[in-house]
Amino acid sequence: MGFCPVSEMFHKVMERFCTQPKNKAKGNEVEGRRKIKGTVVLMKKNVLDFHDIKASFLDRVYELLGKGVSMQLVSAVHQDPDSLRGKLGKAASVEKWVTTRTPLTAGETVFTITFEWDENMGLPGAIIIKNNHRSQLYLKTVALEDVPGHGPVLFICNSWVYPSHRYKYNRVFFSNKAYLPCQTPEPLRLYREEELLNLRGHGKGELKEWDRVYDYDYYNDLGNPDKGEEYARPILGGTEEYPYPRRGRTGRRKTKTDPRTEKRLPLLSLDIYVPRDERFGHLKFSDFLAYALKSLVQILPPEIKSLCDKTINEFDTFEDVLNLYEGGVKLPNKPTLHKIRDHIPWEMLRELVRNDGERLLKFPKPDVIKGDKSAWRTDEEFAREMLAGVNPVIISRLQEFPPASKLDPKAYGNQNSSIRKELIEENMNGLTVDQALKSNRLYILDHHDALTPYLRRINSTSTKTYASRTILLLQDDGTLKPLAIELSLPHPQGDHHGAVSKVFTPAEHGVEGSVWQLAKAYAAVNDSGYHQLVSHWLNTHAVIEPFVIATNRQLSVIHPINKLLHPHFRDTMNINALARQILINAGGVLERTVFPAKYAMEMSSFVYKNWVFTEQALPADLIKRGVAVQDSSQPHGLRLLIEDYPYAVDGLKIWSAIETWVKEYCAFYYPTDDLIQGDIELQSWWAEIRNVGHGDKKDEPWWPEMQTLADVTQTCTVIIWIASALHAAVNFGQYPYAGYLPNRPTISRRFMPEPGTPEYDELAKNPDAAFLKTITAQLQTLLGVSLIEILSRHSTDEVYLGQRDTPEWTSDSELLAAFERFGRKLVEIENKIMDMNNDKRWKNRVGPVQVPYTLLFPNTTDYSREGGLTGKGIPNSVSI
Repeated sequence: MGFCPVSEMFHKVMERFCTQPKNKAKGNEVEGRRKIKGTVVLMKKNVLDFHDIKASFLDRVYELLGKGVSMQLVSAVHQDPDSLRGKLGKAASVEKWVTTRTPLTAGETVFTITFEWDENMGLPGAIIIKNNHRSQLYLKTVALEDVPGHGPVLFICNSWVYPSHRYKYNRVFFSNKAYLPCQTPEPLRLYREEELLNLRGHGKGELKEWDRVYDYDYYNDLGNPDKGEEYARPILGGTEEYPYPRRGRTGRRKTKTDPRTEKRLPLLSLDIYVPRDERFGHLKFSDFLAYALKSLVQILPPEIKSLCDKTINEFDTFEDVLNLYEGGVKLPNKPTLHKIRDHIPWEMLRELVRNDGERLLKFPKPDVIKGDKSAWRTDEEFAREMLAGVNPVIISRLQEFPPASKLDPKAYGNQNSSIRKELIEENMNGLTVDQALKSNRLYILDHHDALTPYLRRINSTSTKTYASRTILLLQDDGTLKPLAIELSLPHPQGDHHGAVSKVFTPAEHGVEGSVWQLAKAYAAVNDSGYHQLVSHWLNTHAVIEPFVIATNRQLSVIHPINKLLHPHFRDTMNINALARQILINAGGVLERTVFPAKYAMEMSSFVYKNWVFTEQALPADLIKRGVAVQDSSQPHGLRLLIEDYPYAVDGLKIWSAIETWVKEYCAFYYPTDDLIQGDIELQSWWAEIRNVGHGDKKDEPWWPEMQTLADVTQTCTVIIWIASALHAAVNFGQYPYAGYLPNRPTISRRFMPEPGTPEYDELAKNPDAAFLKTITAQLQTLLGVSLIEILSRHSTDEVYLGQRDTPEWTSDSELLAAFERFGRKLVEIENKIMDMNNDKRWKNRVGPVQVPYTLLFPNTTDYSREGGLTGKGIPNSVSI
């Protein structure tokens, strides 16, 4: 338990080393010098799943010319008096490069190496590697079999090493021993400091793939003003109007039209700069491309768009929608298909567009319609998904009636709710509104204030939508019952006149029932857009990236907090860079498939104004939303007011397990607070996050001071929670729930039909057709479903919470034992989740659609490397 089987080969090698008796050096002694045998685990340059044959051949040629891969051990005990660095051992070369067989498919290869080492040099604490080949290699580990007096020593590298001429410095790797800056062995101190300087760079020029620089920039690469005014977008970050977290700098040139906006790469280029070690591994990249094949529609030429417009851009019935999963979309004539195929650039993509009239784009059936094709339409399921769906982080307790707005009345007039007591009390199971408020029975899904400032602009596009409030009653059986939905528009005479609102109440039959179904759809459109832009993108992907950058710039790889957080940053910069390239950019998939359209990212900046780091802690979030109250008698120090709230119930268990692990870990290195206050790297890290990474929030009073163990524990727990469990909760349920778009429509194309209009007559006569004409069109559905299928899939090389990619990630046995306890706790949580899902008392855990809540099921013990649409598992990081 606790490690990932991807490292099985390495683990076997280490087992062999660790069983060797110490000081086994007979026959290797020459005047105090001993030979130390070692094992090097690396991967050669590859293309997707295959080794680069040309690069491998040229590397062999370089070997024959004496230009191999060499390494030098660095003493952690004795210092060179001239350089003030640890003394160096004799350079040794990786052995048998030419004769060691490498499989055709990309993967790890084990080489041997033999070092000469003077006993009086003591323990090696670092290793210098020089790659004199023509091509880069991925160095995973270097394991020394038996250092005199110390036994096995392990260097965990996990880094791409480019040919030496690409660097102006030596590539240095440290052993798996963590040190606070003040405890660093003196011979290693300069190596530690210089490595951080190298990673910070100098802030100039365009960064290349071999650069290892972590630096900041604004979101100034989303627009493309050189392509036309319609593709210009505001720069996010650095201003009071558009605050935003920072992203990784690429250093690309600026556009001609706007000298502040960075030039964009060609649409299909995936070669956007991130430090090479932050890029997907070969398995993840292959999986990502394979999943991305489903997103064909976005890269097809205008011919297919016109084809769709003429023949299949409208769903006429729900059977047409179901046909996406049961039969695919049939493209009718061969000449058109040939024309489409000729415009698709990649051979493997062309293969998916069959020219024999076969069905195109058949999607897996989403969980929400597997058991019952219509249960999603029930009021119970509509409400349940606010507690156990893909966006269970918004619902809050209603504490005043009618609901009040927090928008500035000088700018927006009266935005308070128009819902009246008498409208809902007849459906409240005998309760009055006042009684329900006092007994904590009224709840609200409120998107009114977040959307209202942008609603007029959003509705100037093809979108036609509302700002919604949904009021719900908590019933005796623990389920939620919708009472009313308020749909609001800006006043036609100006924002300062307030809102124009209509209130809809539940109905089951006739045109009133059809109107109620549409009202729920408008509320779902609001929730879908807010989920994608805020709950998912902003509150996990965007806010975590500054922590990734700052950690690499300010915390050495041998700093304890770097070692703690590093697994939780895996692939984040890469997936965010790809998102800026093809998803959240001007004209990208998100703008085409989510209702705010061109105002999407600008709107997320507006919401970021209210982001508070400490409120991202799950207990603080639940208390802020009023769905929990502090209660020291309860297991997690608070009591849920909705007892059957699957996200919160499971989340609190996960939160507590993470917090316990982090507290044990941090207390090991920081037994006293003065060590925290005197940790120059830690203090620089925290200052840079506040002042640069989240620089638009630097003056906020809520930032932890980073002076005590409680500060460090709280901060690291929040970071790990956001990167792992929070992201899992809002990401991997997308396809199970929203893969069937009528359940989670992302766009509304027309307003609620008014009595006396042809649209209203259609709603009365053919409600399904009217519903489908209102929500997302077919082409946008294909795009949207393709996207969320990719986002909802686990990679086959996923590393889950409670796992590390290398079992011996630290040499401190106490911490390995604590991590093992953490893993066991997660297994306990898995068992509790399964028990609760099987307990009929908890109605919200499965619901009418018969989909068990497993989005916070850790998946710690699943070593099958199951990828795909599993609907469970908490990866360590925001990696997709």
